[in-house]
Amino acid sequence: MITCHLRYVIDPLKLKEFEHYGKLWIPLVRKFGGVHHGYLLPSEGANDIALASFSFPSLAAYEEYRIKSFDDAECQAAFRYAEETRCIVRYERTFFRPVFE
Repeated sequence: MITCHLRYVIDPLKLKEFEHYGKLWIPLVRKFGGVHHGYLLPSEGANDIALASFSFPSLAAYEEYRIKSFDDAECQAAFRYAEETRCIVRYERTFFRPVFE
């Protein structure tokens, strides 16, 4: 299993737009076989940092999701929404291997 962890720098004045963006992606990750662990939005402290994590059975499955997302109309609409609203300033993507009991 591979978990993709995203750290976003967001526009704090566009928190509602970013929350909508996140809600668009949760079912899209599931649509392509992943498990979304949700988004974490600013509450106390820094008001421009948000986090998200989702997992796929393997890095190959994640890569397949990425390829398919570029041809999927719903994914493309989500990409456009972020671009049009400019709610995301930048993001970092890191991959982890989770360890369970």
